Amino acid sequence: MNLLETINLSFNYGKQQVLNSICLKIPQGSIYGYLGKNGAGKSTTIKLLLGLEKAQKNTIYFDNKEFNTNRQGILSTIGCLIETPSFYGELSAHENLRYLDILYKCGEKQIQYVLEIVRLTKDQDKKVKYFSTGMKQRLGIAMAMLCNPKLLILDEPFNGLDPEGVYEIRELMIKLQHEGKTIFLSSHILPEVEKICTHIGVLDDGELLFQGEIDSFFPHAQERNLESAFLNLIAKKL
Repeated sequence: MNLLETINLSFNYGKQQVLNSICLKIPQGSIYGYLGKNGAGKSTTIKLLLGLEKAQKNTIYFDNKEFNTNRQGILSTIGCLIETPSFYGELSAHENLRYLDILYKCGEKQIQYVLEIVRLTKDQDKKVKYFSTGMKQRLGIAMAMLCNPKLLILDEPFNGLDPEGVYEIRELMIKLQHEGKTIFLSSHILPEVEKICTHIGVLDDGELLFQGEIDSFFPHAQERNLESAFLNLIAKKL
């Protein structure tokens, strides 16, 4: 079953076409990697999925519900982290989550749950301005998780992280998937995508060149290398 689908999703900025009839199929419980060069249309897709750009009616469906006519209800079941998370640096991790909970009204139990799942319980009273980049990314995911979403949308979650931070975020995403979350992520760090993603979509110049289980992306099992296969696919289009 697909938790999220798009049907012929297209988008123009003025006369420039950014997306051309994109048909995404994000299976429930998957980690779906959305791959493409800079300017391919990944960020525009994410903006459309989150209602930050207006999509045409009957092009985005979440849990079989059309997005435009169910916008508020759908967005309440989606958590997102778009590039660098935003915090109040003078506040602690716990205080940042409490501030966000004014909107969500999930309560202290859920705050403690998300702090525990991202392994920030011991640092919850520390001011965020003293956090490492990896700790900030984990807090950003905790904030995205606060509303207990069905779907997490993560835009470049590995950006700026050292190897330890990359490992922490990778293990966290695998843990969240095991707990039943569906994760849609964009990333340029293809070796990490290869380690964690169950499905991928490859976007180039606004067109979806490939979509499916990650294992089916490789023509020969003994030659499994996502970066090489990705570059070969893009080259074939040229």
